[in-house]
Amino acid sequence: MPYATRDGLKLYYEREGDAEPPLLLVHGWCCDHTFFEPQFNHFRSSHTVVAMDLRGCGRSDRPETGYDIPTLADDVAWLASAIGISRPIVVGHSLGAMVAIELAARHPSVSLAIVADDPGPINWLPETRRIYEDFARDLDSPDGEAFRRAWVEAATGTTVDADTRRWIVETMCAVPLSVAAACIRGANEWNGVAALALCEQPLLVLLSATGGSNEATRLLPVKDDLHFGMTVGAGHFHQIEVPEQVTSMIERFIHVAVLESPG
Repeated sequence: MPYATRDGLKLYYEREGDAEPPLLLVHGWCCDHTFFEPQFNHFRSSHTVVAMDLRGCGRSDRPETGYDIPTLADDVAWLASAIGISRPIVVGHSLGAMVAIELAARHPSVSLAIVADDPGPINWLPETRRIYEDFARDLDSPDGEAFRRAWVEAATGTTVDADTRRWIVETMCAVPLSVAAACIRGANEWNGVAALALCEQPLLVLLSATGGSNEATRLLPVKDDLHFGMTVGAGHFHQIEVPEQVTSMIERFIHVAVLESPG
């Protein structure tokens, strides 16, 4: 199994393909690299593709600290360098999209472009902020596991088939509750607007039919050259539900904004 080790921390990744530009896939909160399996399998014939497990998730180590978004972005930057992935297109889902945007702001020379796949809150609405702050407190309560399971079940929506829904819930609920809570606290502390404003790379924001907190009207004033796409007939985990829609929009973005761009 391929691991890269940073100061004693082992990060798991899978890598296939041998073509430029490379893609680096970063999963969401309490998920793992398998949540991008359709995209990994699709792009490995035309790109170098790396799918990683963030610290605390999947097969990576689970330290007690380091779950704030800047540290997670540092992990991604380090992994890319350690395994020789130069200027990848970083595709992040949910929390992973927040990490990808922070990576672009914090390490501007690392990524070639960013795909924020149904990202977590970037330009927070006050009511969204309250929901996440309440959720962080709930996770730290004696009933934290029940709150986590209810949140995950709600996030799968109504369009996921029963087997996929069961797999998503069980995988996400297998991550230590302490890690889950720390990641939510890290998300609450993150200044997404400041990070987005510093992002100079081409950026595609992919929204699901249920994703409404990061609509164009709230993000375009911060970065006016954003690309947007929206999937149809699927929810937050649309990269699993309707992978053909997600992969086609990523492919189009790569050709238009990256390969054909004058810059």
